[in-house]
Amino acid sequence: MAEDNKTHRAPDAHDKFESSKTHARKAAEDLRSAAGAMAEEYRGKAEEAWDDARGKARVRTFQDDAEQYVRENPTKAVVTALGIGFVLGMIFRR
Repeated sequence: MAEDNKTHRAPDAHDKFESSKTHARKAAEDLRSAAGAMAEEYRGKAEEAWDDARGKARVRTFQDDAEQYVRENPTKAVVTALGIGFVLGMIFRR
């Protein structure tokens, strides 16, 4: 009878071990999936921040270039601004 109990315990322990392995694999897959989702979310946020920074740098460069042009060519800049203002005034007057 003691021998029967030992044979019943061994498969029971084996089943528990296999169940634990399956549970651990499932937990690892869930963790990997969650980590992947978080990584994708943070990657998207980082790309967004990078695009914003790059856009601001372009605006800054354009602004610096425009300021330099106006300093080097003040007469052309004023005449161009007056011409653009005149044309826009004529367009919006109608």
